Order: sequence, then C-alpha cells, then structure tokens
Amino acid sequence: MKDYNLENRRFVIGGVAVAIVLVYIVRLFTIQLLSDDFKKNADSNAFLKKIDYPSRGSIYDRNGKLMVYNQPAYDIMVVMNEAKNHIDTLELCNALGITKSYFIKRMDDIKDRSKNPGYSRFTEQLFLSLLSDQEFSIFREKMFRFPGFYIQKRSIRQYTYPYAAHVLGDIGEVSPANIEDDDYYQPGDYIGKLGVEKYYEKELRGEKGIRIMLRDAHGRIQGSYRNGELDHRPIAGRDLTLSLDLKLQALAERMLQGKIGSIVAIEPATGEVLAMASSPTYDPRYLIGRKRSKAHKALSKDVWKPLLNRSIMGLYPPGSTFKTTQALTYLTEGIITPNTMFACHHGFFYRGLHVGCHGHVSPLNLVEAISTSCNAYFCWGLYYMLGNRRKYGSVQNAMNRWRDYMVSMGLGYKLGIDLPGEKRGLIPNASFYDHAYRNAWNGLTVISISIGQGEINLTPLQIANLGATIANRGYFYTPHVVRKVQGLPLDTAYTRRHRTMASERAYRTVIAGMRSSVLKGTCRDLGRLPYAICGKTGTAQNHGRDHSVFMGFAPMDRPKVAIAVYVENGGFGADFAVPIAGVLFEQYMTGRLSPSAEHMAETLQHKRIAYGTHDR
Repeated sequence: MKDYNLENRRFVIGGVAVAIVLVYIVRLFTIQLLSDDFKKNADSNAFLKKIDYPSRGSIYDRNGKLMVYNQPAYDIMVVMNEAKNHIDTLELCNALGITKSYFIKRMDDIKDRSKNPGYSRFTEQLFLSLLSDQEFSIFREKMFRFPGFYIQKRSIRQYTYPYAAHVLGDIGEVSPANIEDDDYYQPGDYIGKLGVEKYYEKELRGEKGIRIMLRDAHGRIQGSYRNGELDHRPIAGRDLTLSLDLKLQALAERMLQGKIGSIVAIEPATGEVLAMASSPTYDPRYLIGRKRSKAHKALSKDVWKPLLNRSIMGLYPPGSTFKTTQALTYLTEGIITPNTMFACHHGFFYRGLHVGCHGHVSPLNLVEAISTSCNAYFCWGLYYMLGNRRKYGSVQNAMNRWRDYMVSMGLGYKLGIDLPGEKRGLIPNASFYDHAYRNAWNGLTVISISIGQGEINLTPLQIANLGATIANRGYFYTPHVVRKVQGLPLDTAYTRRHRTMASERAYRTVIAGMRSSVLKGTCRDLGRLPYAICGKTGTAQNHGRDHSVFMGFAPMDRPKVAIAVYVENGGFGADFAVPIAGVLFEQYMTGRLSPSAEHMAETLQHKRIAYGTHDR
C-alpha cells in the first residue's frame, strides 16, 4: 500500500531545494550582471583613484596688482583598508608632529559616517590637511614606513596685502551641508566662506582632475592604469579682476582706524566699487591654512564684530543725506518748485509738533535748503505731499507713491552687489504705518522720515549708490566689486541701467544745491580742492552721540567717483565724514596726496572716538 504522506513530503523537500537553488542563481545573476557593487569592491582593491586639485583662480585689483594667489600645500590621505594594523603609530605621530590621542580621535572621526558621510575603507580619506613644505619634507622621508598613507598635493591661499578682507573673504573646509548641496565636494575639500571667494566660488575653484593608479595584490602602486588613458587633467580656476583701487582701499581703511563705520566709493559711469572699507576690520592673512579655525573663532567672539561687513550689512539712519531724495521727489511730483520758499525758525513747528534745526537764513528756497541742510524745508515738503488729497486721494496712496520713488533710487531692497550677506534696509510704506498706528496716522505722524530719521534705514552702499545716481542725473548701475572674470563676459545684471522716477530737471536742481553746500554750506571745507565737488552732509541722530555722514561726488560734470562716509558716533557730518571724504577725493582724482592732505590723513588716522568700556 502506497504511503502518500511520504510521497508528498518528497515533493515538498524537492521543491524547497529547487527554490533555494533558484534564489542563489538569481542572486548571483544580480550581483555579477545587474549590480555594480561587486565590481566596485573589486575595483577598489585593484585601483587607487587620486584627485588632482586645480589651481584656484588668482585675484587682482583694477590696476593689475596681485592681491590673492596660491602656494603649494600638502594633505595626508589614508586608505583605512591598507593602514589597518600595519603602521607604527608612535613613529607616525612623531613624523607629523601630532599626539597619539589626536591620531586615535582623527581615525575614529574618519570612520564615523555621521561626521564623514562619504567614508569608504577602500578610498582615500583626509587625515591631516595643509602641511607646509617643511612638514611635508619630514614626512616624505619616512612615508614608506606607513602603508596606506599618501600625499595629496594642493594649494593654499595667500593674501599679498592686509586690506579688503571683507571684499576678498577667505576659504575654509567644506561642511556636510556643502557636500550635500554639491557633489563636486568631498570631505577635506575647501570652499569660499566669505566675500568674493564665496560669491564666485564656481568660477574660482576650477575642475578637479583624476588619476587612476593600478595596485597589486599587496596594495602597492604599480603605475597608471592603461597608461593614463582614463585620467583627466585638472582645469585651473578663473582669475578675477576686482574693481577696487588698492591705493584708495588702503587709504579708506587707514582713515577708519580707531573708529566704527564704513566708506564706499563707486565709479558712477559703471557701478564699479572703487573702495569698500568696514571698520573694525582684520588682516585676511590670518585666516589661512590650519590656523583659520582658531583665528575665525577669535574674530567671531570679538565684541567689535570685525567679521561684519558694515558697508553692506550695517543698517543706519542716513540723516540729512536723505534730503536729496526728498527734493527729487517733491520736485518731480510738483509739490514744490526750485523757487518755493519755506520759513525755518530754528525748526519745523506745526500743531504742537517741533523738529529742531540749526540757525540759518529764513525763508529759503530749495538750493539754499540743501546747502544749509534745513530740516524745516523738507518736513514741510513731506507734509504737503502726504496731505494732498486732491492729487493722491488718501494719505496711503501718497505714502506709497513716495515709497515708489525711494525704491526706484535703489533704497529699501538689496541692490544686488556680488557679495554675500547684503541687507535691504528699510523704506516704510502705507501698510507699515497702518499696522503700526492702526490706520490712524498722517503726514505729521511720520514727519521725521523726510530728514532721514524715524524708520528709515540704509546701508552705506545704498548711500554711496545714491550719490552715484545723482552724479548720473537719474540712473545707476548695480554696484559690483568684480570688474572681470577671466574668459567670461560680465554679467548683464551689472551693465544694465536702472533709471529712477525723478526727472532730470530735478536732478540738476539738487546738484546745484549740493554744489552750493561745498561752496558755502555744510561741506565748505571741500571747497578748497581744485575740482568741483558736490556733497551733502548728514548728522544722523542716535541714542548716544550722533553719527557723522557724508555723501557726494566729483567732479560735478563728468563725475569719476561717488563717495559715502559713515562714522558711528562721529558727531556732525563736518567733524569726521567731510574731512575723510576730502582726503579720499584727492587720492582718487590726482593719484596721490599733497603734503597738506597727507597731514590731514595722518591726523584723521590717529583720531579716536570713545565707544565706552571697549574703546578701540
């Protein structure tokens, strides 16, 4: 009699065996033919892929002076699979000048995938970066004793001069976020962190090369694979030519010593930034190599914030320099004419509201108001504009019309300079005041904005660009610090004109007022210079001592340079900002300083401002 249970069991066992065999066949087929994991592991044993780093682009000033260049440096790389249990740890530490505890920590960090996401025991990993020539020579003599350790040649940034740190920026080791954002980078690579080094990273970095080396069964290099057929040579990064004039930049930084503030100079005809100084500053040569991290940490903890580029990040009330924008708006809108007269009895008085002013002739017309920097004149202008219901219908419509003029002049939004971190400033609109005052406000409520106070905040770059716009009689180019990228045309963003809403006729009147200010008004110390300067001072109110501000350009016809000077707690505009501007104008217009100007520069350089317990 047949045992059907035994018969069925035989089929079941046979089926299971066949299934197991099929699973193995499918897996082998997948590994060997469909998946490249096996091939990668085999390749990683047979090949060593060495990265050849490109030379980073150099940086020059507008006159061809080399500002940033490269010097050779060396990284120590390790292949964990080869180094394991094959080295004398103590001897390696002595050769590299490191401690054993550092060696152990570094090896653990390399293998930690949370810190080193691209880790593979078969590929080169960064162990120690940026060895000097001397350190490299010591290690190279003993390197044969340390299997698995290799030398990777690269370059390190060098800065020729101690100037323009905020414009140039620096480079540092990539972060995990950098690696995640761009697969060009791997752990140990370097990337621009600040300034043009960051903004023009892709142009400066170039393209990596690669060499595929063949290894024997013991991991020893046998030479290039297929005689280098698959190798790729690195492509050097592109050089940058900055718009900065190094002599003017150095002088600007010199003038700001012992002070907090900013100086920006722009060529009106192109929008090129000729100088951009922010104080306090630092020597860019401190932030290089392996000492960068320690130096950067110290700078970031400094109470004076030397890493802050106040030229594009500092937000300040522009003070009376802002009156030029008001004159342009009132004239173009027909609120006033050049001959409109307003009285000033030491300020603006109306319905119990008082905005003070210094003594001068009264009544006065617009040119005289700009020349003497009369507060009352511009307060009356704003009052009549915001209160003109027949023309605008409501105070909200008038306010938004006013704001449109300001925005067209490059205020209230980022200008778009080719540097990271630019701030937009603040130009309020009707919604801003509706929210702040619950829809119960009028021209008197916001009268202080007419003289560059209240809610108005601008960057020194925006103030300088305002000067360039007036010099051009109504248009500007987006300010930029890079004049040329090797082999590439300049971005059209920097060659396109931006025209304001104000009329050319209005600009002519404002320029007449600024010229009068130099000849007999608040900027009259500049009248001694042998070229026609147009200027406007500002004394920006502050919780402590007022800020000293100047904005102007020269010469009046065919202007070559527009300059803004902002000195925190410097007092009246004529105290610090005007004499500093005078020295800078002479340097740029003549290429040198006369003996009297050099004496003035020496005096200003050593003049200090007391800023409290942390006085510089």
